[in-house]
Amino acid sequence: MRRWVEGLEARHGLDVLTERSRQAVLVSYVVLLALLAWSGLAMEAGANPLTPILIRGLPLILFLPSIVAKRPRGHVWLAFVSLLYFVQGVMVATLPGQGLLGIAEALAALGLFTGCMFYARFRSRQMKAGRGE
Repeated sequence: MRRWVEGLEARHGLDVLTERSRQAVLVSYVVLLALLAWSGLAMEAGANPLTPILIRGLPLILFLPSIVAKRPRGHVWLAFVSLLYFVQGVMVATLPGQGLLGIAEALAALGLFTGCMFYARFRSRQMKAGRGE
């Protein structure tokens, strides 16, 4: 795996790979938030329909400053948190009538995990190269 990633770096360059992985993070982040909002609105939450959306989306929203600031460490932590959403998506996919929603949530979380891990690697290597290390 390491040789494969280093081959990608040699072929495409860190700048291109960093930008592509950042785009993957942004797209999967927005898709996952949209899926969580959609499924939260579909739930019966009693008097306040925003409660399930806030409960399920708050951990993702807390990482928004790290995404905006392009911090590699924040992306690593977001990758770990996205695994919780992957597990949740798999669990939702087993519920009757919720299969497509669960699969979409699991795929969005998996895309977020992959994008975050690649972004953290490429961005940190890019920052080291900029310092001359």
